[in-house]
Amino acid sequence: MRLNKVIRSLAFAGVCFSSTVMASNIEPFVVDDIQFEGLQRVGLGAALLQLPIKVGQQIDEMAIKRAIRSLYGSSNYENVQIHRDGETLIVVVRERPTIAEVVFEGNKDIKDEQLTESLNDSNVKVGQALDRTMLRGIEKSLQDFYYGVGKYGAKVEAQIVELPRNRVELKFNFTEGLAAEIKQINIVGNEAFSDAELIAQIELTDYIAWWDFFSEARYQKQKLQADLESIESYYQNRGYVRFAVTSTQVSLTPDKKGIYITINVDEGEQYKVKEVNLLGDLLGREELMKRLVPIQGGSQYNGADVTYTEEMFSKYLGRFGYAYPEVTTYPEIDDETKEVTLNININPGKRVYVRNINFTGNQVTKDQVLRRELRQMEGAWLNNRLVELSKDRLNRLGFFETVESETIQIPGADDLVDVNFQVKEQPSGSFNAGVGYGTQSGLSLQFGISQSNFMGTGNQVGINLNTNKYSKNINLSYRDPYFTKHGVSAGANIFWQEYDAGRANLEQYKNSSYGIGADMGFPLNEYNRLNFGAMFKHNTISEISAYEQALRFYNIYRDPNDPNADLSFDNYEINGSWSRSTLNRGTFPTSGSKQTLYGKMTVPGSDLQYFKMNFEDSHYFPLDRNHDWVFLARGRIGYGNGYGKFGRHDQILPFWENFYAGGSTVLRGFKSNTVGPRSFYMSRGLEPCAPDPSGNSCSLPGPENQIAIYGGNSIGGNALATISAELIVPTPFLDESYKNSVRTSFFVDAGNVWDTEFDYNAYRDLPASEFARISDYSDPYAYRASAGLSVQWISPMGPMVFSLAQALKKQPRDDTEVFSFNIGRTF
Repeated sequence: MRLNKVIRSLAFAGVCFSSTVMASNIEPFVVDDIQFEGLQRVGLGAALLQLPIKVGQQIDEMAIKRAIRSLYGSSNYENVQIHRDGETLIVVVRERPTIAEVVFEGNKDIKDEQLTESLNDSNVKVGQALDRTMLRGIEKSLQDFYYGVGKYGAKVEAQIVELPRNRVELKFNFTEGLAAEIKQINIVGNEAFSDAELIAQIELTDYIAWWDFFSEARYQKQKLQADLESIESYYQNRGYVRFAVTSTQVSLTPDKKGIYITINVDEGEQYKVKEVNLLGDLLGREELMKRLVPIQGGSQYNGADVTYTEEMFSKYLGRFGYAYPEVTTYPEIDDETKEVTLNININPGKRVYVRNINFTGNQVTKDQVLRRELRQMEGAWLNNRLVELSKDRLNRLGFFETVESETIQIPGADDLVDVNFQVKEQPSGSFNAGVGYGTQSGLSLQFGISQSNFMGTGNQVGINLNTNKYSKNINLSYRDPYFTKHGVSAGANIFWQEYDAGRANLEQYKNSSYGIGADMGFPLNEYNRLNFGAMFKHNTISEISAYEQALRFYNIYRDPNDPNADLSFDNYEINGSWSRSTLNRGTFPTSGSKQTLYGKMTVPGSDLQYFKMNFEDSHYFPLDRNHDWVFLARGRIGYGNGYGKFGRHDQILPFWENFYAGGSTVLRGFKSNTVGPRSFYMSRGLEPCAPDPSGNSCSLPGPENQIAIYGGNSIGGNALATISAELIVPTPFLDESYKNSVRTSFFVDAGNVWDTEFDYNAYRDLPASEFARISDYSDPYAYRASAGLSVQWISPMGPMVFSLAQALKKQPRDDTEVFSFNIGRTF
């Protein structure tokens, strides 16, 4: 810590010894006895050991002076006197008091913990002897620290409160005052670039916009030094090799509240690169390395390009085990031609091998789960690219909040290293038991265990029983991502569900389903994977509302002999997917991309014959080095339909397989599942059907159209397209330790759900007033758009999503909502 160094250097510089020697004219004599007076805390034996005089020794004035210096050097005494009584040496001491307590008052810019740590480094702490001579130096160093952050009116006073038994309370009183603000920054000597252009490159500023509540015009000495380097880099990157900051003046106003900064520069002239020479040991790859150089002769000199070239060669050599290469550029500057010859000297050093790979922080996850993700092997030479790839694979597991790697050299072996991975585990699943609520699901009851890192094995296990206002389901699932040692995965699941669409913002129907399935996944390479599966699924559909679009499906499959019967279907599905991921993390990624293509279809001979395709694409673009600001672009398209015939009818996509949009993650700002086609009803002639078991008569819609039409609820569609743009920003007022578990973003969503099979023209023979109430649900351009703010939190109870959104473009009868939240929704 910078403050520690300042305190130590200034405090110890002020240490001096002053002693009173009551023996300026002592004649040499032989010591018969030694007596100490004033000892309290220090034992007599310890004091005699600190005294370089022994009984029987002949001493003189010089010996006594050496003894005094030795006693002071023990740091136990603040005053020492030595005199002679006959042949007896009398040593009178006043011990330094013991520090009983250290108190800080009035400090805000420096925390108590920082002060305590700094004082401990100077051996000023409870239980230690107090050296009063250090206090003045400590006061000055603390005051200099405040000056460095622009608080020139600050004062620091050390107060000693005497306590019984030679103890003291050490109290530091701080008067911090207000920080001096920068009134003006002037740059003198610049011609190539304006003041505004150069000031835009630095962190210190003399102007704060009225709306920028988090910035400040406070002067800080350390920031000024960094800003001078930024200006120098700005010039160096534009060819000004001879640029220099000649002087800097910092002027303080008389009231110590304002600062004027003047920076004097000598720009010099622009230089070009004459040629680039590679020197040193090129490992027989001279031609290849020359092709790697991004700097061309005749181009403008750029200091950033030189640094990048050095780093690139270091990384390149690191791929072959040369972990600590020395790559240094020696420029030869020709001031007459204004050209620079770059001589890049390469010293690969020794090839380095990995002795051990160690993991820390994995309290739950087993060591073998981590090791199977590694691409850097023990015993092989160190490859920096493989270490980074291993780190990325560990991050993509989704088990860890952070993954850090460190390469440690082995003492005494310059060709061996250990690679240490430090992981911080995060909840990789959830235990659900209790009551929840969401704007989409309403009141919900749940019990279950969902764990993607079951007992630290890396296997995924789920046992879930959930009930909310529109759904009841039980699901058992298991997946082993390393079913074989080559990374082939295997999984299976079995489920049962009761679904009431009318309570999920959809048109009324009920679906009772159960099924069982299995799948296997195959890695193609580090980033691509294929997955294939099969499933048996049974659906029983009942209480279908007689809206126009449902009748299209219902009239195909209903039993003419029992038109009141529920519809039941047994289907055998096969599915396949391709996924590619270069994301740097499994949860809350900040760079990379992910693509997923998924398709399923029922096999011929199933009660229903249909297919469904879905493609999703996400790209994360970090906008700064620390990945605090990230731009996210993502999109999704989907399509489904029937194939083959059922009797004389073409098969169509079952309406319960439709795509939906709206809610807390897709087209935020619209109520869940409400975007897209809506049902509409036509009053028809009635057709009698068999009475129910109680003897009540019934009727079904008949074939004769009448003109009464009215709108209904959302029914989804067989096609979907959505796109989102998000700016991920640092979450304000949040501790840095929550950076990887809370995400805040501003977003714009757009998209649509439509029905490609809807025949809008079939209703044109209706009266104009009635036809106008029907929308063209086959129109893909009837899109919606919204914008807003989203906060996502991986809480101990599971993932939470909160969204504030405003609909920017909507269609007639769309249901919008400003606020939505859900608990337990997968991101």
